[in-house]
Amino acid sequence: LLAAQRERILCAAQRCFIEYGFHAASMASIAETAQMSAGLMYRYFENKAELYVAVLSVNGDVFEQKMRETIEPSLPPAEQVRRMSRFYIEHWTAHREYFQIFWALENEPVIGELPDAVVAQVTALWEQCLVLLAEVLERGARDGDFVAHDSWEVANILWTLANGLIQREQAQAPRSLRRNTLEQVFEDAVELVLRGLAPEGATRAS
Repeated sequence: LLAAQRERILCAAQRCFIEYGFHAASMASIAETAQMSAGLMYRYFENKAELYVAVLSVNGDVFEQKMRETIEPSLPPAEQVRRMSRFYIEHWTAHREYFQIFWALENEPVIGELPDAVVAQVTALWEQCLVLLAEVLERGARDGDFVAHDSWEVANILWTLANGLIQREQAQAPRSLRRNTLEQVFEDAVELVLRGLAPEGATRAS
């Protein structure tokens, strides 16, 4: 019963965060959506920030597991980067509502309301996935497939490229300026990064 009630609260919170955003959503609106008293809900979560992190954790854990499943040790590093990148863009464009929950952290009013410890916990969700990408990049440098580089920095660049492109899809003006599909633009961006990592004289894999 306790697990079922907690799941009900999380589902209601997710719906409210998607519909209203973190700042506008309230514990009262979440309780109403969950069809339970606010008092009962507070037995599980002390405040909105804690509930927000719980929603992110559930979606973050699912994403991380799926990302791990894209890793194939026998793939050349460049092809593995392409595979992980395709997964990222496909996953978040298919789940734009979840993406918007994560991107709430980009809004300063939200950051101001979240305690530092909560922000750190949410950041850790992304860090786990960046580590996976950085490890592939490190392997490429170690095996000579890539030139020496800061794998953490490159992983962040690729991550930022994907997030920025997906976020820009929300606005009509930048979306109308794009001449190719979002997926094609991101693929081109990944290829530019990979060319920068390729040793002199190397050619793109077919």
